[in-house]
Amino acid sequence: MESAITIILTIFVFFLIVAQHRNNQRNRKWQWEETISSNREQIESVTALNRGTWSERDLILELLKNGFKPGAIFHDLYLRKSGGHHTQIDLVLATSVGLIIFEIKDYSGWIFGKGNQSQWTQVLAYGRDKYRFYNPVFQNKKHIEDLRKQSKQFNNLPMFSVIVFYGNCQLRDISFIPNGTYITTARRVLYAVAQIIQNNPPANYTDKHEIIRILRNAVENGAAPEIQEQHAQTIHDMLGKDRIFD
Repeated sequence: MESAITIILTIFVFFLIVAQHRNNQRNRKWQWEETISSNREQIESVTALNRGTWSERDLILELLKNGFKPGAIFHDLYLRKSGGHHTQIDLVLATSVGLIIFEIKDYSGWIFGKGNQSQWTQVLAYGRDKYRFYNPVFQNKKHIEDLRKQSKQFNNLPMFSVIVFYGNCQLRDISFIPNGTYITTARRVLYAVAQIIQNNPPANYTDKHEIIRILRNAVENGAAPEIQEQHAQTIHDMLGKDRIFD
């Protein structure tokens, strides 16, 4: 009898957690829609309202409100690689000390991971559910490597990796993060950016026009449906989920 009651209570708590999560998601969507209506012009000075995720656009708005110019923020970039493929970068911020490359994640629950492990872990429902996802440190490192290949100036320019976790999540056990990489929640991202700018010397931009041209071209690539479809197919082929039979 006691075991049956325990099972019922466990199921009840589980569904209560799920309901709360869905309610939080609805509240976040409503808050974001309110934010759009009151800050549409600011956001559109950098990007279209239908590009990227709401978290990416929220970060753009935060950067704008804290003094960064629209021309220094580049959103939803598709960099052309050898072989005609593209790599997608969420956000690049040009600063006096170099380029800050953002990888933005939307997760709830507890996040565990080490900078030198290929997989990180998301834990939900107080440990009942665990999900693996690719190490975002490795992911953004590859983005920076692809960015450096764009020109000689890019290869020599200081670049900083910032992984931003949006959503109702907690960074529980994150370690072995390499120099030049920062892990932060959304509420602390501006502090991370400030630390990068304060603690590094001015960058030597030999040709700012080249920087702007390459980054803008990458943003324009992201507006091309054929490039988006090609990139999605590349990711699909790489993951190979259609070739897994469980």
